[in-house]
Amino acid sequence: MSDLLAHGVLAGLDEIASIGRDAQRGGYSRHVWQSADHELRDWFVERAERLGLAAETDRNGNIWAWWGPPGPNAIVTGSHLDSVPGGGAYDGPLGIVSALDAIARLQATGVTPSRPCAILVFAEEEGSRFGIACLGSRLMTGALDADRARALVDADGVTLADAAAHAGLDPARLGTDRLALDRIGLFIELHVEQGRGLIDLGHPVAVASRVLAHGRWRLTVTGQGNHAGATLMTDRRDPMVAAARAVLAVQQAATMRPDTRATIGRMNIVPGGTNVIPSRVEAWLDARAETDEETRALLGDITTAVDAAVAENGCSVAMVEESWADAVHFDPQLRERFSAALDGVPALPTGAGHDAGVLAASVPSAMLFVRNPTGISHSPEEFASADDCIAGVEALEKLLRTLL
Repeated sequence: MSDLLAHGVLAGLDEIASIGRDAQRGGYSRHVWQSADHELRDWFVERAERLGLAAETDRNGNIWAWWGPPGPNAIVTGSHLDSVPGGGAYDGPLGIVSALDAIARLQATGVTPSRPCAILVFAEEEGSRFGIACLGSRLMTGALDADRARALVDADGVTLADAAAHAGLDPARLGTDRLALDRIGLFIELHVEQGRGLIDLGHPVAVASRVLAHGRWRLTVTGQGNHAGATLMTDRRDPMVAAARAVLAVQQAATMRPDTRATIGRMNIVPGGTNVIPSRVEAWLDARAETDEETRALLGDITTAVDAAVAENGCSVAMVEESWADAVHFDPQLRERFSAALDGVPALPTGAGHDAGVLAASVPSAMLFVRNPTGISHSPEEFASADDCIAGVEALEKLLRTLL
């Protein structure tokens, strides 16, 4: 334990810095039940056991590390270890490393928990492999239907059921886990801020106030595949051109509605030849706003604009919802209690989804944000200074000390 403390708050991030590096995109690509994720899971279990914590994996692939005997009304903290493609080093792992360091600090001062305590590592928070964000928490709470989850397919055609089985889970047991959920008396997630709120406030730490409503949709634009050299421009029904116009329509629709966000961040072109006019283009839309109603209204504007843009090029488009999350308002009394315990740190909303937001509908939940001086996330430029990381660990330690 003394070695852990001597290495400092960033020791854990240093230990995993080589895992899942993406030479093509930059940053990290760490996706559930693939090689980098398995390495990270092994690292976490080893790191937890060095603190005397007992690790176990639940039916949905989430890892629990218990400080003392497992039981009900537990204080649970944690986050995730997976990343978006080419993501930064802090999104997710900072919360796990901070939880380990906070418990190490408590142990070093002789604290013995008066109630069960655990660190929880959620599976597939980013949704980068199977398309559903917060997969582990959604399955646990029943927010995601287990049959639908088992049928999800990754880019290589592997179903989630097969991937789970290969990882040693029983696909038949995926789904609502009341035993695990009922153990959580309170959940705290520490996370690097994904924005510039703390930069503007000049503060290293904040508590979360709410999570914006958000959803994901798959757009399939269909046209006529043909020969790039033999087909006159006037004779084309090119879905790539139609999809490009759709991207611009999405951007314009979101710009017209204040405080909304819409992004096309991923495309799949079929068949994908340089000298081939595509026959189909798939694009994935992410849309977010302050409320459920505003997000749905934005989607309506986007649908109308995309339909018109695609039709101009003689193509058709189908839009299918892949995930939806209502806006989340964290318990104001809990938020105010934690803010006061941390000497009045500010409260911030977030446009990013989190497992704590999913759990909030079922158990008391809260979040701590650590300042990101770049204001950039889901990118290799994501960052948090050592001093701010220490401030985050100290804040988490203080809350855990009070609760335990």
